[in-house]
Amino acid sequence: MAERVKPKRQYESPRRREQAAATRLEILEAAQSLFERDGYAATTMAAVAAEARVALKTVYIGFETKSGVLRALWNLRLRGNREDVPVAAQHWYRAVLEERDPERQLRVNAHNSARGKVRIGGLLEVIRSAAPIDPDIAALWSRIQTEYRDNQRAIVESINDKAALKQSLDVERAADILWTINHPNTWQLLVRQRGWTTDQYEQWSADAACAQLLEPQRRARPAKRGG
Repeated sequence: MAERVKPKRQYESPRRREQAAATRLEILEAAQSLFERDGYAATTMAAVAAEARVALKTVYIGFETKSGVLRALWNLRLRGNREDVPVAAQHWYRAVLEERDPERQLRVNAHNSARGKVRIGGLLEVIRSAAPIDPDIAALWSRIQTEYRDNQRAIVESINDKAALKQSLDVERAADILWTINHPNTWQLLVRQRGWTTDQYEQWSADAACAQLLEPQRRARPAKRGG
């Protein structure tokens, strides 16, 4: 009777996983540099491989397509290098939803939005510009729009549950307003084109959100000056 041959156990060491993760990050960082410098259309998979100093096959095995590289890069940067954790589960977003004071909710949200766009603003412009020429990126841009509005709507719902939302607004209209104030296009106009600082943008977006969404009695009154 033939002796049964045991299948070989596949073993992947922690060191090998770390090396693979490091290579993946190097590829994504190289791609971001090229996308933001040369544009999506002009950047090839071969150029990404050369910039990352890896074999072209390595890039294809890891991401399959150029749009796959850009999608992976977006997820990485959006989620603060925690690629496997969606925004709705990130601690900084949960902190906004769990905040009891509605004005502080909007101000912390403005802070998160401003600091996040420092990290992803250039990449967002790459995605927006590439959407008309690549169906996969068009779908990504559409998903970004939808998910971002959904996240802003959840904040509005939390404020509405506290009876702090202006009576003249329903949740959908308020979500539209908050989404527009914090939208990446608004960031591009004010910071990239008009030269506002990140702090100026954050202050404006926080003030605008509070003024547009909250009942006056739910907003903090400015401190009196002088005697």
